Amino acid sequence: MSYKMLIGCLLICFGQAAVSQNLVSATQLGSKTRSQLSTQFNLPFIQYGAQYYRVTYTTTNLQGLPDTVSGLIAVPDAPDNVYPRLVYQHGTSSSKLDVPSYNVLQANGEGSIGLLFAGMGFVSLLPDYLGLGISDGFHPYVHAASEAQAGVDLLLALEEFASQHGVHYSNQLFLTGYSQGGHASMALHREIEQDLSPATFEVTAAAHLSGPYSVGEVMRDLILSDSVYFYPAYIPNTILSYQTVYGNLFNQISDVFQDPYAGPVSAFYSGAINLGQLNTQLVSLLVSNEGNSYPMRMLQPDIVQAVETDPDHPFNVALRDNNVYAWAPLAPTRLFYCMADDQVPYRNSLVARDTMLAYGAADLVATDVNPAADHGECVAPALTNALVFFLGFQQISPYLSTHVYDVQPLDFFPNPAKHTVTLRLNDPLEGAIEVYDTGGRLCLSTSWTPAGTRQLDISGLKTGIYLIRLVSGEKIRQGMLVVD
Repeated sequence: MSYKMLIGCLLICFGQAAVSQNLVSATQLGSKTRSQLSTQFNLPFIQYGAQYYRVTYTTTNLQGLPDTVSGLIAVPDAPDNVYPRLVYQHGTSSSKLDVPSYNVLQANGEGSIGLLFAGMGFVSLLPDYLGLGISDGFHPYVHAASEAQAGVDLLLALEEFASQHGVHYSNQLFLTGYSQGGHASMALHREIEQDLSPATFEVTAAAHLSGPYSVGEVMRDLILSDSVYFYPAYIPNTILSYQTVYGNLFNQISDVFQDPYAGPVSAFYSGAINLGQLNTQLVSLLVSNEGNSYPMRMLQPDIVQAVETDPDHPFNVALRDNNVYAWAPLAPTRLFYCMADDQVPYRNSLVARDTMLAYGAADLVATDVNPAADHGECVAPALTNALVFFLGFQQISPYLSTHVYDVQPLDFFPNPAKHTVTLRLNDPLEGAIEVYDTGGRLCLSTSWTPAGTRQLDISGLKTGIYLIRLVSGEKIRQGMLVVD
């Protein structure tokens, strides 16, 4: 594993007038200590506590007019360091307030992921998206352009937020997201590298997780397969979203959905029920009327036939317009997925991988992180792999105080490893090399004297993830090692 070194404190500068129009408000929701975060996530590698804020900021709506949306910003609680930025795009929301800036303290709230990344030394930004959180209107679900715009504008709003709250960040930028958030993070990645000026942002590394990147092919095939699928609400959510965006998919809901399914879909569209309630009702109706949850049978037969036979049908055009994989990432990119995913078929990641490599992506790998895991079970291994990947690039530098730890990556290879790893260090440091498992137990310890390289015997370690640390006074060199 090799690391790029960041020297000094590099702050991104934007025009003050433009930035001041982006941030509307910032309200601190709370804080957690390093110990609290370590207990919450059962990880000993957390280096900081976190302070977290609900922010509101300006963006543009589907008509290109100014709008205000919400999001979560979580920052490490040591203000004398310069940290990299990380944007995490959240997954499908069951209700309007099931978003990071409102569910951050809930047991399974996705906003807590922002606290985890802040505890690991990232200034973490989690957009709520259009139509969710404080934003009015129907949420444009898996709509690539608005997902990307929400992320770009929160990055722009960070400048004013950081100035107000004494937060220092570097030009390093990491992107990730899970499920719908995987689609959104890939859309944001593409927007930054393909459409924005290189002087605006530069992506350091990206990890897109179990996302429906191929809306127009893989997800379309799922809809038309007449297979058992227990998440039928995703289909009307997508259709209603694209009707909101493009306006040409139907005149009335009964044009697309048969009775008795049109009734719950209409109730969802009006806001009378949320997505979770819609899914429960649709599954119940499908099982009662069709013998099992066959979502395609909700649709009018003429609509199914038209979509199957006409490539230029408005449904097909809208679906293809929201594919996010037909380009070549410049930054190192990983796609993490699980083959047994029961909500987002793993083929999304394979199609994205093959297409991006064909377009010329230089550093892109797709990895099945747990072949037996379903969509919910895939979250933890996907996030863990993303974190390990990002820590290979992360740089944290002192800003003002000399009484803080200088944390930099430790350079070692190979990773994953089986028997030995080779450590390289350019700094003339002396100290102890320590290896900890995820339970915080010290598994290996040896001294380090100033030298260019040395081999570390890890043959006694079991398969798993470990933290390797060199501690020398206030200087720490560390990295995550995967033993396979």
